[in-house]
Amino acid sequence: MTVWDPADFRARVQVVLDEFLDVQTERLAALGPDAERLLTAARASVRGGKRFRAAFCHGGYRAVRPGDELEEPLVRACAALELLHASALVHDDYMDASDTRRGRLTTHRAFSQEHRSAGWRGDPHQYGAAAAILLGDLLLGWAEELLRVDDLPADRVLAAQRVFDTCRTEVIAGQFLDVSVQARGRADVETAMTVLRYKSAKYSIERPLHIGATLAGATDDQVRQLSAYGLPLGEAFQLRDDVLGVFGDPAVTGKPAGDDLVEGKRTVLVALALDAAPRDEARRLDLALGTVLRPESIDDLRDIIDRSGARQQVETVIRELSDRAVAALDRADIDPAARGVLRDLAAVATQRTG
Repeated sequence: MTVWDPADFRARVQVVLDEFLDVQTERLAALGPDAERLLTAARASVRGGKRFRAAFCHGGYRAVRPGDELEEPLVRACAALELLHASALVHDDYMDASDTRRGRLTTHRAFSQEHRSAGWRGDPHQYGAAAAILLGDLLLGWAEELLRVDDLPADRVLAAQRVFDTCRTEVIAGQFLDVSVQARGRADVETAMTVLRYKSAKYSIERPLHIGATLAGATDDQVRQLSAYGLPLGEAFQLRDDVLGVFGDPAVTGKPAGDDLVEGKRTVLVALALDAAPRDEARRLDLALGTVLRPESIDDLRDIIDRSGARQQVETVIRELSDRAVAALDRADIDPAARGVLRDLAAVATQRTG
């Protein structure tokens, strides 16, 4: 088994993605400059990031099958999860009307700006929306294509594709639930947790673990043991994201200060604050969500959330979920070296600042 080096793993995933997009560039060359622009956007969408989903897929595989030499095809399969993630982000940014992602313009904003600068006909915003929808769809299709790895046993690849199908269904349905919650302008803690679980927690950690383990030929019992680790960890992972969406440093997160407040996200953090804050402060927070906010208004809303105790409560839940995940990992019948890697990944996923 290759010794786990996170930086080296991220670099190897990037090589796979770059080479895959090189193939797509040749495939679409006959379509001319417009296809080239779409491919340039695709390359931008898969640059950077922490590669958590690929890493958990790799960890799931090595937890079950530590000793084989199929590292290169395994990394290729892991990279498919990053295309799925890129697809979700492109669509999510459009649905949330986000301006930036990882410190650069989101796909729909970049294409809108290009349309406007070129002086083309029609509505620049509609053009940007169309480009984002099509790019997200393209990335989603490519994820399935990349997962069809010829050098791994066909029966295990087919089984992993079935898990991927479930993952894809869950994240899309979870995203629609999130959109609907925002449209209604209300969500209790239970509803917010359901959104969190299906929109992010399962597809970020639990399902990548399952895909990797299934590619390795895991038993049903091994998959269940990995779920006992992956699902609570996925929930803690997204709760950390919720905290960063309100309190994160833009220089680290690559998104504007208080971005979740501006977007009107009805997260667990916000739901807890609305429950616990004094009535006048809760009303002020509720009415401000999803509106244009000045920096001083964002600071005021942060203070309301802090004073309500919601931030500390979420931090406590993150610790409890992380502890539960690690305890389940320690009980799991998996390779000891992979257990150590997954324990390290749990710490990084829940203690990150960006």
